[in-house]
Amino acid sequence: MDKNIAHYNLRIPQILLDKLGYIAEYDGRSKNKEIEFLIKLKIEEFEKEHGKIKWDYEECD
Repeated sequence: MDKNIAHYNLRIPQILLDKLGYIAEYDGRSKNKEIEFLIKLKIEEFEKEHGKIKWDYEECD
């Protein structure tokens, strides 16, 4: 497994997971990829307003 992939146990209400699954299927993505997509959108939005977040390691896609 890729050592750059982190695992995180997400606890959310079932209805939110079900609705996320519906959207993910509509978009042709898995729930995991839909969450990743939404996180990337939020980071882009934040960085647009507040500037780029800098880290000591390589940038992700």
